Amino acid sequence: MNQHILSQDEVDALLQGITGESQKLDAEEVDNTAIRTYDIASQERIVRGRMPTMEIINERFARNIRIGLFNLIRKSPEIAIGSIKVQKYSAFLREIVVPTNFNIVSVRPLRGSGLIVCDPTLVFAVIDALFGGAGKYHTRIEGRDFSPTEVRIITRIVEVITAEYKKAWQGIYPLELEYQRSEMQPQFANIATPSEVVVATSFTLEIGDTSGTIHFCIPYATLEPIRDILYSTMQGDAVEPDRRWVNLMKEQIQAAEVELVAELAHAPATVEQLLALKAGDFIELDMRQSVEAKVAGVPVLDCHYGISNGKYALKVNKLLTGTSKGWIGASNV
Repeated sequence: MNQHILSQDEVDALLQGITGESQKLDAEEVDNTAIRTYDIASQERIVRGRMPTMEIINERFARNIRIGLFNLIRKSPEIAIGSIKVQKYSAFLREIVVPTNFNIVSVRPLRGSGLIVCDPTLVFAVIDALFGGAGKYHTRIEGRDFSPTEVRIITRIVEVITAEYKKAWQGIYPLELEYQRSEMQPQFANIATPSEVVVATSFTLEIGDTSGTIHFCIPYATLEPIRDILYSTMQGDAVEPDRRWVNLMKEQIQAAEVELVAELAHAPATVEQLLALKAGDFIELDMRQSVEAKVAGVPVLDCHYGISNGKYALKVNKLLTGTSKGWIGASNV
């Protein structure tokens, strides 16, 4: 019988439901650890998904920098492309081993600055290769700055990097990196606040027995105006014409047979006049000094007409290289 008697808590709950009173929670019962503040103005936001266009740019840069460094040191480095990371600027700096070479660059024509970070081992590997070394000996830089000679070599490396990076963006967006200054400590390379989101990519280069890394870091806010371009799907280097295919098409077109038609004169007439014509009648023609030779109705040559070697002939005055889609000339292939 006792099992059907309601407890005091159950009675209170029923009374609150009948009277419409709302249950008040004591402030002591609120778990503050479960509440997290959110700043809507903060850049700490989740950025998901791949950047297909940025991946294409990185692949192009890897090919270009291999050629650029070969022209500089006469050795072809092996290059491995790292993944694209969208992370806080503070997290990016924690991954960099200091001291190292921080190069601040402006991102033209966008607003803001970026970083090109050259690993000291990469710098010394390039210096060693420039002076005929095999890259077997490892040099440390702890406790000192780069020497004037090393700074000049770094400047040449950065020039190659910025030039090849600009080429990698061709056909996608006219972006280029303009060198501003160099630093050795991250606290002086303040291109963004620690909590700001950046886009970072690393390229590992092997020169001989030595490997070094190039890091690119650009604030996400700087790339925001071209965000749709970076997240769009492109077919690799499809933005660049395949010259082999173009040359093959050009050869095939040039080998095609066409009929060249020259209209010497024309005379307007009505149907009645045509029906009234009989053998021996004359038709007056307005003869022009030059005529147009056409292919499939498209004017291609301006000519004089006459006789050559006892045959009627045309003498070419000039080529009519029009801009219409019907014209196939050197500018269209």
